[in-house]
Amino acid sequence: MLVIHVECIAVEEHAIGIIEAAEGWCDVKVRTVVHITDTMEFMKIHVCGEGLVDLVPVAPDSLQDLTPALGGGPFNVAIAAARLGGEVSFQSRLSTDGFGNALVKRLEQEGVDTSMVQRGPEPTTLAVTSIGDDGSASYTFYTEGTADRLVEPTLSDAEIAYFGTVSLALEPGASRYGELLKQFAAQGSIVALDPNIRPFYANDEHKAFLNELLVHVTVLKLSEEEVEFLGKQALKQVPVVVVTRGGEGLTLRAGTTRLDVPSVNVDVTDTIGAGDTIMGALLTEIARRNLAAEDLTHLSEYDWKEILEFAAAAAAITVSRKGAQPPHRAEVLAMQADAQKKEA
Repeated sequence: MLVIHVECIAVEEHAIGIIEAAEGWCDVKVRTVVHITDTMEFMKIHVCGEGLVDLVPVAPDSLQDLTPALGGGPFNVAIAAARLGGEVSFQSRLSTDGFGNALVKRLEQEGVDTSMVQRGPEPTTLAVTSIGDDGSASYTFYTEGTADRLVEPTLSDAEIAYFGTVSLALEPGASRYGELLKQFAAQGSIVALDPNIRPFYANDEHKAFLNELLVHVTVLKLSEEEVEFLGKQALKQVPVVVVTRGGEGLTLRAGTTRLDVPSVNVDVTDTIGAGDTIMGALLTEIARRNLAAEDLTHLSEYDWKEILEFAAAAAAITVSRKGAQPPHRAEVLAMQADAQKKEA
């Protein structure tokens, strides 16, 4: 039997076919055919959640000089996805103060649609960042009376909707975002969640709130600590779970697929924005393949490996820089091409 097995691998301008043949009858099997060009329309990514200002120390263990940096998990995800080639819109409630104006301006500079951003006179949320000796970041948040807590979110027609992080912990905005998440799921959108659980809201009430949302979630990104917090049993209802393991890489569970992808070895400056870059990369690669929610649990291990390796490379570039500075798509592809040359 002649079996011609065609694997088509998505690349920037064309599909590469790999053909394997054996003598006998001819039977052509095509696993995945994805032809990506710059003129293709990709799925829309709608990011919901806070934008804030990180106060980052200029030097370790120093509070004398704090540099303001635009951030917030959802804000970082939106920029990461846009830089990596996604069509991205952002929904939040941002202050009309100077920080809020800067947040909106940055999003627009990055090509993110801000037409669903609400504005208010309340101040911008602040986060004071501490950097450990290993480059790991921890945060103290100042959220009382801030603009993003009073959001009144509305549904869009985006095929992919992302939710996280502090915005899902502070009322009344958290409940409103939770209801919007359910609406996106009901209309058939892929719903992605990164709870990014912080110590000041790691309690039973927040755990119950998140567990209620999980049944509506398609893609869930967690740290190993967050897996323990939510409980492995609760995660079984989510079709796709990606666990970040710091310097050890990423672990995926999607349907019957189990996959570990190592991190890319780089000199770490700090880890600010690493997880957000991973999520932005995951969403962009799903969007660029025009995958429906039901496709994700049937995607081959080969395809998932490609997606996760891209995300790991993107995160490696981010941690090699100071602050949340996700890479552009060309930078990630160049890193991967260099790695392939070294392996050859």
